[in-house]
Amino acid sequence: MSTLPSNNPPGRPTKRPPSVYTVMLLLAMLFMLIAVIAMYVELGRWSPDYYKTNTATPVTSMVLPVTSYDLM
Repeated sequence: MSTLPSNNPPGRPTKRPPSVYTVMLLLAMLFMLIAVIAMYVELGRWSPDYYKTNTATPVTSMVLPVTSYDLM
């Protein structure tokens, strides 16, 4: 037991301030939430073109002739 006098009423534990690790955990959770919201906003911006793959067909293709050197 502590020998220092306490301002708390008897039977009530003292409240400790949050540790550095608790603050880091809360900040990480806050930044992850911001990142998820930002990714959702970006998905909303790009989602009309996300599933339309018919516009992604190549216009031209390059065909190289096969030479006898390639067959060796």
